[in-house]
Amino acid sequence: MLFGVEIQTIYLVTLIVAGCITVIYILFSDFLDGILDAIVFINPAVILAFITITSASGYLMEQFSPLSSIWVFIISCILSAILSTLLYLFILVPLKSAEVSLAYTDQSLEGQIGRVIVPIPKDGYGEVVIETAAGIISKRATGFDNEAIDYNDEILIIEVKEKVEV
Repeated sequence: MLFGVEIQTIYLVTLIVAGCITVIYILFSDFLDGILDAIVFINPAVILAFITITSASGYLMEQFSPLSSIWVFIISCILSAILSTLLYLFILVPLKSAEVSLAYTDQSLEGQIGRVIVPIPKDGYGEVVIETAAGIISKRATGFDNEAIDYNDEILIIEVKEKVEV
């Protein structure tokens, strides 16, 4: 008994509340990550995982083991610390560093291979498509030496000037 309530009930209520907060955090994590960027050493996902694992293992050990409540709490905290550390090191850190942006710069298009979809006349403009990691990009283009380029010809982007591929 703790504060007049059975310890199993405390573990179970803590598990349910931490689980609900975890679901809410998953739904709003992008918004909260922006707010919590200033606090480097606190990761809400790890804290919620620690509380959830502690309460789940504490509840199970209270129900099925003959250990005293203090030992159950200590073992649950140690188990939770180990699993939360593994979660952080092997899942969250690699995921955070693996973020890939779909944005591109005009300079990143230089050296790419494209295909003409609107023929480029001599001293004029046409249109090319370039396949990148961001998807298929359609850009206005002109010949490097102002030469004509036919439909469906494969081109190499040499230079980007004023948002125009050459």
